[in-house]
Amino acid sequence: MLPDHRRKEVEVPVTGEFKVVPVTHYSIGQLARLTGLSTRTIRFYSDSGLIPVAGRTSGGFRTYDLDGLARLKLVRTLRDLGVDLPTAQRVLAREVSVAEVARTHAEAIDAQMRTLRLRRAVLRVVARNGEVEAVHELARLSEQERQAILDDFFDEVFGGLEMDPAFRDRMRSVKVELPDDPTAEQLEAWVELANLVRDPDFRASIRRMSERHQELRAEGVDMSGPGPEQMAAFQYAMDQAAEALAAGVDPGSPDAARFVARIDAKWQDVPNLPTGPELARWLGEFGDPRSERYWILLAVINGWPPVPDTSAQRTWLAAAVG
Repeated sequence: MLPDHRRKEVEVPVTGEFKVVPVTHYSIGQLARLTGLSTRTIRFYSDSGLIPVAGRTSGGFRTYDLDGLARLKLVRTLRDLGVDLPTAQRVLAREVSVAEVARTHAEAIDAQMRTLRLRRAVLRVVARNGEVEAVHELARLSEQERQAILDDFFDEVFGGLEMDPAFRDRMRSVKVELPDDPTAEQLEAWVELANLVRDPDFRASIRRMSERHQELRAEGVDMSGPGPEQMAAFQYAMDQAAEALAAGVDPGSPDAARFVARIDAKWQDVPNLPTGPELARWLGEFGDPRSERYWILLAVINGWPPVPDTSAQRTWLAAAVG
């Protein structure tokens, strides 16, 4: 059986019987009921040539055929999906396929969504810290512009020094990989990192570390970076400091000396790690907690596994051996 809008009961002359015959023409009012569009919109589409007039009633009113109805439904669907009218006209004229339009429009929506998500992240960061212009400007930087901020930092803190090539290259290989649609936490971490590496005091601190790096390398110390043994020993020291903190041990008390002695015993068998009075000097030279914060922020920005914050342990240990 034909759908309701395509069948009509009419009386056949002579026999008086009723038969169902298909409806082949529709008035604007009928199209409005079938499509949910207003008669004004349909008249506009008709005047624009999107929906050709199939005929006229005896009273001169426009009528439209099944092809017109199909074209009107397609235009309605495309417009509901956000496709502009000129593009809809090109589809109807077979200048471009529906698939091509859908693909192009989907890509445009993806770009809009990325922009909206970035704006949302910016607004959430602004809501937390009250900064507007700085956050907005940093969020809009390209990948190359973000990396330029980091490269400028390395140029200042490493420039002109005889650093260990492996250490230097590893540091410089790190990239800021902020996603196109970052979370508020990632954007907030990027803003903090950008401010950190541009902070003159932090730059001066890292420069001093780099100069000390050069001196130790000249003395024959391997400064290529910590190996597995050094990393294990450092983690042991942080664990000991964390245990002392949890127990409420004052870093200046005799009890603190027991923890320091354990660390010394662990470190003395590992190359390139100081013990005793040298440990205090080492912590003073390489213990700026902001250097650890740098890696914590990079991990958040780039989606790496979280880097543990050991600043409290470092502070306790520095006080215990000082």
